Amino acid sequence: MQALENPIIKQAIDFAKLSLAGKKRNSGEDVVDHCLRVAETLIRYKVSDPSTLAAAILHHSIHEGAADMADIKAEFSEDIAQMMESFEKLRLIKPKDEMKDDFIESLRKMFLVLAKDLRVVLIKLADIFDNLTTLQYVENPKKKEVGQKALEIFAPLAERLGMGELRGQMQDLAFMHLYPEEYTWVKSYVKNDLTNLGKILLKIKAKLMLALKQQGIEAEIQSRVKHAYSLYTKLTRAEINKDLHKIHDLIALRIIVDTTEDCYKTLDIVHKLFKPLPGPFSDYIAHPKPNGYQSLHTKVYGPGDLPFEIQIRTRKMHEEAEYGLAAHWNYAEKKESGLSDEKITQGFAASAEKLDWVKRLADWQTEITDDKEFLKTIKTDLFGERIFCFTPKGDVKDLPAGATPIDFAYHIHTQMGNQVMGVKVNGKVVSLDTKLKNGDIVEVTLSKDPKKKPSRDWLGFVVTSLAKRRIKKAYMLN
Repeated sequence: MQALENPIIKQAIDFAKLSLAGKKRNSGEDVVDHCLRVAETLIRYKVSDPSTLAAAILHHSIHEGAADMADIKAEFSEDIAQMMESFEKLRLIKPKDEMKDDFIESLRKMFLVLAKDLRVVLIKLADIFDNLTTLQYVENPKKKEVGQKALEIFAPLAERLGMGELRGQMQDLAFMHLYPEEYTWVKSYVKNDLTNLGKILLKIKAKLMLALKQQGIEAEIQSRVKHAYSLYTKLTRAEINKDLHKIHDLIALRIIVDTTEDCYKTLDIVHKLFKPLPGPFSDYIAHPKPNGYQSLHTKVYGPGDLPFEIQIRTRKMHEEAEYGLAAHWNYAEKKESGLSDEKITQGFAASAEKLDWVKRLADWQTEITDDKEFLKTIKTDLFGERIFCFTPKGDVKDLPAGATPIDFAYHIHTQMGNQVMGVKVNGKVVSLDTKLKNGDIVEVTLSKDPKKKPSRDWLGFVVTSLAKRRIKKAYMLN
């Protein structure tokens, strides 16, 4: 790869080869080869900053190699040394309190690092992804531990950073090793259907390309099949009951165009060619997801009443959807614009700070002292299944599945949560314990009494840890 020809990166490669000489992984390969693949993974996700790639190559030089931090500081820039120091802090350590879970302790550290320097966490994700590709060489229970943490924490973290494809790959690799029978079943279960769907997709793509060309719209059309783990979790839901015909996004087409205006023109063409499924389309262009994702999503009936999804986005939106937050800070582009390395580094940090959930993480670090509650909060409020609801002004709020209007209100502000009197969802009055759905517009009616307290009964149906803590705090409950 051309990026690896940079003098700083070549220096890092030579240093890593020297410090890790003779070091082998469980697979029998050299540790330094793993380090190079971690850098190559980052390059695929548009990370081209030489300092970040150098730190990725060096990430085992201290822990498993002959080098120490003094060697790193003597040979490389302060920026690289700081990333290395942060990465070393992410490694699992033996806590002083024997009752404390070392994984939770390391999670806390990782989230502190995330708030300060996104690049270190990107290196960590690429490191874990490569570890998953060689998980067959790891014995249980370590294999199960690595796979489970990838499914529950690191793959969802990749999604949170907008790296949806990396998330899907991590989930599938972990799924394959953790649940081999279920993995084999889901792959064979859809094999015949996918063969037939592939033929149908070719006809649909040809029909779309012709219609778009006739309207003067330059477009690229891609197809994708739902990842195995994501498909398995949907198939095993009670309401689906392993019925493939109830899954409307088993296959999807992505139409990539030049402008935002072309996106909406294309949507109109799609709806004229194919009958839309009941319900509105999802406009993530006007209302981006909290991780910055933008696209139009619509579900339509194809030949033989086959339901499938179409996503429409510009090329810039597509790059950001594929490569996540890193795509916002492409090193080469920033250098060409005249920014210094220091400003580019600050940009990475600023990008992370803009994410609302990163700010919540910082609050949780101090508010939640109990480690079990912290892990539960992370899995439910941050990395569980998500829904996206809207304020009347169109602001998107990201909530865990099962959230209620009370959770919605506390997500916006504690005072709003405390003062809820009533609520309308999509213009209709509903009860406060109503479970919100994707795309709901939530309008909250507030009490005029600034001293109003929340109802204790709310504790029986709210799902977010934030709402529970705020309600308990109002009554000084533990």
